[in-house]
Amino acid sequence: PLNHLLLTVTNTGSGRCDLLGYPVARFGEAQSVPPVVEETHPQTVVTLGPGESGYAGVLLSAADGSGQHGYTTASLVVGFTDGTTSRPRLAGKGVYVDSSLRVTYWQGSMDDALN
Repeated sequence: PLNHLLLTVTNTGSGRCDLLGYPVARFGEAQSVPPVVEETHPQTVVTLGPGESGYAGVLLSAADGSGQHGYTTASLVVGFTDGTTSRPRLAGKGVYVDSSLRVTYWQGSMDDALN
């Protein structure tokens, strides 16, 4: 859907790594980060082997237009629990976000992140 975004991280190292919690996603000049959808908390820690990927879903805006304070942004900074950050590129002129903005916990599958 147009109001969803899939964040994908890949373990490029030679050892295993754990994806803890959820991504701290800051869109544009936002003063706060979106809340997490608590129902998406995985039963176990997502552990990635070398070359494996993990996923988090982002609900960008209300599909029915009920969200407030919407804006389009072309920048995103994703923070991780170890203090590192990433700046993924957003397609085209960016994405539209509003007060409905939410993220999921890190998941081991795309389906779990988007459902």
